Amino acid sequence: MTDGFPAPVAVAHAPLAATVTRVAELAGKMGRDLNQVFDLRRLSEASGVPTDVVRTLLDGRPAGEPDLQTRFLQRLDLLRRTRVKSNGRRYTQQEIADGAGMSRQQAGALINGDRRPTMEHCDAIQRFFGVHAGFLTAHDADALTDALQRTEQQLLQDFAGRARETAQAAAASAGDPLARLLQNHGVRGIAWRAAQLPSDKHRDKVTEWLDMLLESVKPNES
Repeated sequence: MTDGFPAPVAVAHAPLAATVTRVAELAGKMGRDLNQVFDLRRLSEASGVPTDVVRTLLDGRPAGEPDLQTRFLQRLDLLRRTRVKSNGRRYTQQEIADGAGMSRQQAGALINGDRRPTMEHCDAIQRFFGVHAGFLTAHDADALTDALQRTEQQLLQDFAGRARETAQAAAASAGDPLARLLQNHGVRGIAWRAAQLPSDKHRDKVTEWLDMLLESVKPNES
């Protein structure tokens, strides 16, 4: 075996438990199906952690921590199975080698477990498959935590979008003309419609009209 990373260190599971709690609470507020939010296969593909280990970690039980070589081989195999070409076929060793800027012999030795990966190898393969830094090397609990935090960010964006829609609908029903305009057309829709007008003169009229509308609905200063 050739050079690689140092031996793994102990993994703290507290961040994972806290993230699981936050995601579950947020999903509950939004009425999301927890079985979908915590879908084992999806989380496995997002984190690189085997599905049985994902289940164990989500249950709050220790799953054991494989060494770097084992983690690397597990996750590289997952990438080759799940990140495939447009025709559904796996990337060949030669294609991986070309895309990662290494020889076919190097790629083959890494894929077959005959050579320990370096940081440069991992970075190159991660870029080739389009996954985030650390995908091939992070400890299982850390990798799953990272995947769940991305789920949390998406849920927060959806939650904020729903809140904006609710506020706009409430304002529109109360007779707010600006809110009603945004609800019906949106900022991009207004800009697109203005761009279709035949001349700058017509577009200036739209701008003038919007300025007047904004002024008319501006809250009174105390």
